Amino acid sequence: MPQKLADSPVPVLDEPPALQIDGALARITLRRPRQANRLSADDLDVLAAQLAEVEARPEVRVLVLASEGRHFCSGFDLTSLGQVDAGARFGALADALERARPITITRLQGGAYGGAVDLALACDFRLGVPACEVFVPAARVGLHFYGGGLARFVSRLGLGVAKRVLLAGQTLDASALLACGYLDELLPDAEALDAALAQRIETLLALAPLALLPMKQHLNALAAGRLDADRLAQDILCARDSADLVEGQAAWAARRTPCFKGC
Repeated sequence: MPQKLADSPVPVLDEPPALQIDGALARITLRRPRQANRLSADDLDVLAAQLAEVEARPEVRVLVLASEGRHFCSGFDLTSLGQVDAGARFGALADALERARPITITRLQGGAYGGAVDLALACDFRLGVPACEVFVPAARVGLHFYGGGLARFVSRLGLGVAKRVLLAGQTLDASALLACGYLDELLPDAEALDAALAQRIETLLALAPLALLPMKQHLNALAAGRLDADRLAQDILCARDSADLVEGQAAWAARRTPCFKGC
């Protein structure tokens, strides 16, 4: 059985992001629903520290990014644009999320706007409901989107979709997000969304970490054109010589569920 997060407390309004770790599963929750989970400069610092804490916990293999309320996240607080370099701050956070060791999943119960569109895109999987939509107003407010986000849009969604969102300023609804690959699954409602999320977590936690986690890194590196062939070769050998491979082969032959130890 997968490890489950403890029951969430009664939601509180207008609080900084919360990190919850329960064994191999971690969850970061945005908690400003009255502002559509808009992120302040301080929130970006909190999120960066939380990601660093997750990275420092080798037992964590899956990280869920979620939020409270109607919308997923409305991006950076536009009233602070003149005070901080929002693009650089968001770009650094999204890059760190993309590089994160665990498999990352975004739970999208509603709209994602501005830099939040890229935060979700930096994750490995995105599950959503019909209320999902994305919109990036960068050009409308005179903001040049940061380089890492441009690269993710093009490599993961294609140049055409990137131009529709970033240049034409189109809002993409849930069906369009599923069609272009932004959403991996589109569920009919929140209950089905949480069931699909639980199933995805269960599936991922049952896999061999010495194969799963390095493959994530190498797939992302291939997509970005920066594959480290030596590291790839080392990771292949590590998995090949592992006790997990022996266990996996034995379980396959016996038609039983394997018990992987990450060694």
